[in-house]
Amino acid sequence: MAIDLAYVNETSFPDDYQEDFQAILKTALATLNIHDDVEMSVILVDDEKIHQINRDYRKIDRATDVISFALEDNEQYYVEGMPRELGDIFISVDHAQAQAQEYGHSLRREMCFLFTHGVLHLLGYDHMNKEDEEEMFGLQKVILDKLQITRGEK
Repeated sequence: MAIDLAYVNETSFPDDYQEDFQAILKTALATLNIHDDVEMSVILVDDEKIHQINRDYRKIDRATDVISFALEDNEQYYVEGMPRELGDIFISVDHAQAQAQEYGHSLRREMCFLFTHGVLHLLGYDHMNKEDEEEMFGLQKVILDKLQITRGEK
């Protein structure tokens, strides 16, 4: 299992979430009974950059907290014998900081929540209707609870 972690436009962001992200990905795959070798990227950006991505690729003219680009939406990306390339997750550190403060919990908790949300999108989950939302958000809670990231962390 591999995660390519790239920092973009973040000169004053000292935290490294590589270990947390690895643990979340491993737990998500185990929870979903996925045993494939996988690769993905996570790029930490500011609100300006995620606004640009959201506008250019999703035609939504505002910043957001997390955007996922799943490569498995198209079968041409799978090469037998090679790791599954899940895609890319962009997380706005600006949004994560604001949401952590708004919800009264740690930045680590918010970053882990957003990463988990992005991973589930890469694995084909969505929240476009009530049933899908309940399933996806339930899985997020299960994954983060297994790692004790959501309990008692302020």
